[in-house]
Amino acid sequence: MAVVFERPKSLCDVPLHYCPGCTHGIVHRLVAEVIDEMGIEGDTVGVCPVGCSVFAYDYFNCDMIEAPHGRAPAVATGVKRSNPDKFVFTYQGDGDLAAIGTAETVHVGARGENIVVIFINNTIYGMTGGQMAPTTLLGQVTQTTPFGRDAQLAGNPIRVCEMMATLSGTALAQRVAVDTVPHIRETKKAIRKAFENQKEKRGLSIVEVLSTCPTNWGLSPIDAIKRLQDEMIPYYPLGVYKDITAEGGNK
Repeated sequence: MAVVFERPKSLCDVPLHYCPGCTHGIVHRLVAEVIDEMGIEGDTVGVCPVGCSVFAYDYFNCDMIEAPHGRAPAVATGVKRSNPDKFVFTYQGDGDLAAIGTAETVHVGARGENIVVIFINNTIYGMTGGQMAPTTLLGQVTQTTPFGRDAQLAGNPIRVCEMMATLSGTALAQRVAVDTVPHIRETKKAIRKAFENQKEKRGLSIVEVLSTCPTNWGLSPIDAIKRLQDEMIPYYPLGVYKDITAEGGNK
């Protein structure tokens, strides 16, 4: 019988620790597929900080480094500058990248570091218990906003792609999602483009992936997907916010 679908070689054959319905596994697979297709498994280094992806070193067959909370872009900068021939990516959640790691994220864009940032936005702190994140939507109930996020008390949710698109060193800033098959395919294209940008030394590429967290949202996996579509996408519109390969530098 012909094999028509199989596990990417860059993805380890082990069970994932993620909660039922979590979409991290989908994104892991897409990253691994891109690494396989480009033939760069032996030349790729991934950097994961604290968060739900903290055990990602068990899932990818490429070299992986564990970074302190929020510091993955800084660690990735050191890896890339000392090994400029390697492909370096970070894999970070919103509580990590957009909170404790805000400075590191902004400055890799300002400096135009030639790395890839995979940014998982599920509008909540996942691993640490479901607290409000910088991306938590207004009115969203979390462990630290039991009455819903209030802009007067906690400010407004941060749109990371829009912010990163303003920086001169950002080559690609694109927001995608993994709620439908067409969106998953678009996500893979964005990840592939980000790695191709690194190959061509174009600067920082950030791919923001809208994802779900059924456990901390208190929803079933199906209802979590619906929330992503009904509540997240309207506030965080999908699309390309900067692409220096497009005509005029933006698309």
